[in-house]
Amino acid sequence: MKTSCLFTISAPSGAGKTSLVKALLNNNPDVAVSVSHATRGKRPGEVDGQDYHFVDIERFEHMVEEDAFLEHAKVFDNYYGTSQRAVEDLLAAGKHVILEIDWQGAQQVKRKLPDTVAIFILPPSRDALRQRLMGRATDNVTVIERRMAEADREMSHYSDAEYLVINDDFEQALRDLEAIVHTQGLTLDRQKQRFPELIASIEAEKAGK
Repeated sequence: MKTSCLFTISAPSGAGKTSLVKALLNNNPDVAVSVSHATRGKRPGEVDGQDYHFVDIERFEHMVEEDAFLEHAKVFDNYYGTSQRAVEDLLAAGKHVILEIDWQGAQQVKRKLPDTVAIFILPPSRDALRQRLMGRATDNVTVIERRMAEADREMSHYSDAEYLVINDDFEQALRDLEAIVHTQGLTLDRQKQRFPELIASIEAEKAGK
């Protein structure tokens, strides 16, 4: 039993998942994100190895054949995957690990690692989500409508998660997210691993009575 925990965080495009995870990482040094592999092109400002490991389809398919991914999925005509070795190395180092993945990936991870904690982030309303997508000013109307349709499909899987965070007020949503991560670190099994001498002394005292 490790003291660290693996979390999947899923959300429709525009719900604020990336900003929330970034703030979570900045505030909590014991939390790390596993950088996914992606076949899509880099967006302005993105850094290879930091936002994603950008690879071509041939390289991605080769990794699938090698069973190198904990999960992988096709989203918006592109492929995304999570390196199993990278996740295992972070967990072994005692880090809580965040996977920013869609519902398909979250389900794959849950099947392989049932102890994974699934979190879903929702916008306060569909209208608010549409306004956020339009406010990006990077997509045309056709793309926005396509993303809204995909968002509806994504949001329909909210009930697959153990925790639901509504991102209406950013600071409150961040506090909610931090509370979830902190709480999982306080489970009985993890605390027993973190404080073995204390638990051993209590058990010894109990056995002696």
